[in-house]
Amino acid sequence: MTLYFEEEGSFELPLDSQKLAEEVIEASLNYVECPYEAEVNLLLTMNEDIHRMNLEFRGIDRPTDVLSFPMVDYEVPGIFTFLEERYDCFEPETGELLLGDIVISKEKVISQAEEFGHSPKREFAFLIAHSVLHLCGYDHMQDEERLLMEEKQRKILEKLNILR
Repeated sequence: MTLYFEEEGSFELPLDSQKLAEEVIEASLNYVECPYEAEVNLLLTMNEDIHRMNLEFRGIDRPTDVLSFPMVDYEVPGIFTFLEERYDCFEPETGELLLGDIVISKEKVISQAEEFGHSPKREFAFLIAHSVLHLCGYDHMQDEERLLMEEKQRKILEKLNILR
């Protein structure tokens, strides 16, 4: 797995963000049984920048905790077999599946950790797992989808022993 990691803003999270992101991405991909090595881009930014992106890409005029930009449209979440014939979904030099981009607000990581009564590490790991599931086609627009995603997120974090 290749992670292209970029961090901007006036402070750093109180954890090894890049290392933890790599661990959670790997665990998430293993959990959904992704059969390919993958490439993910991760940007850690501030509320002001993610607010601008949220407005531009989703039409929502407020900061959010995480944005996910999948490179692939899945007919069925977590089913990768159709990719065998989609060469445009793979990085030509490495053969890795181009999963997509994740953008996380560092300010939201801190504020939501406080709000939900757990550590910034747990909040950050949750947002990474949540976003990787989006990159693999999962969504939470309907109750059934939301419950499935919540269960997968919980199990991924349990496997990593990152608990509330």
